[in-house]
Amino acid sequence: MSGARGGLAGPLALAALAALGAARADAPSAQRGAQVYNRCLACHALAQDRVGPRHCGLLGRRAGSVPGFAYSQAMKDSRLTWDEKTLDRFLARPLQVVPGSSMTYDGVADARERADLIAYLRQANGAPECRAPDAGPR
Repeated sequence: MSGARGGLAGPLALAALAALGAARADAPSAQRGAQVYNRCLACHALAQDRVGPRHCGLLGRRAGSVPGFAYSQAMKDSRLTWDEKTLDRFLARPLQVVPGSSMTYDGVADARERADLIAYLRQANGAPECRAPDAGPR
């Protein structure tokens, strides 16, 4: 009887390892998110305001609150605080989440790309440019 069990141990262990590898492959990746963020660079940067506001300190920040940035009234009035769930919703459909926003980007349709982008933004808050005194609120 112990021989029958031993015969299953190898295949079960391989299946468990394969499942673990698949779970890791599906986990959000800041490295992949950096590639997605390249699309954002047309309007945004981590530490400086551009056409869009800076992203340093984004997570936990109230929408429309970077001092000196000219937000739309819709964004200022949105009452959003940028957490992972809110960012995911907003990045999927910016103009549906904040109608009247000056961000005219259509959004990131792919859920995995959004998760990767959010992982990148979370990690980027520790980047040297986000620790600089002029990087804005954290």
